[in-house]
Amino acid sequence: MKIAEIYKSVQGEGLLTGTPSVFVRASGCNLRCWFCDTPYASWEPEGTDLSVDETVAQVEEWDCRYVVLTGGEPMLFAELMPLAKLLRERGWHITIETAGTLYLPVVCDLMSISPKLAGSGPSSARWSRRHERQRYQADVLAALMAEYDYQLKFVIDQPHDLPEVEHFLEAFPEVAPQRVLLMPQGVTQEELLERSAWLSPHCEKRGWKFCPRKQIEWFGAVRGK
Repeated sequence: MKIAEIYKSVQGEGLLTGTPSVFVRASGCNLRCWFCDTPYASWEPEGTDLSVDETVAQVEEWDCRYVVLTGGEPMLFAELMPLAKLLRERGWHITIETAGTLYLPVVCDLMSISPKLAGSGPSSARWSRRHERQRYQADVLAALMAEYDYQLKFVIDQPHDLPEVEHFLEAFPEVAPQRVLLMPQGVTQEELLERSAWLSPHCEKRGWKFCPRKQIEWFGAVRGK
């Protein structure tokens, strides 16, 4: 499994915002959204091939009981299953961050699913077609939500993305509003503030959670934070 980076930081997104966590970033992605803020794990995947034992050994260097398995798209790699299993056996709380297009029967405490909306497609013609074919997999989404404690985290770029979220949720009426998180797209504080001005009130109106990208506020758009 190619690993782009392993580092300790503070979870900046979702239901566990503010939780000190070790992040294990797998390198490789099947979607490659235009707004991806980790191109070194998607468009230009880099990293080191590490065994499960080597990865766990690096996680153990940090005094922290929460681990986030992210990417890229970690569900691309079958090694995720033994990795998560070993981490659980050694006492870690495991979050997996995924786009919800691929399924693995993996051990997980919180499945953080970030479905990609129609406007997320890349400009590259080849990747745009692949992205559109793969970005929505209803059977995978249903299985993940049925089998795990989960959150649905949507990246919102423009107000016209909001009706698509409504349409998405119509297909999954069992989803409770408190599991729906809307996050503004942006990699600068200015971009996030501009979008937050209209996104936060919409979340409050619908009973959804507004999900600021606190890591941008705390650290800026820098790698390893």
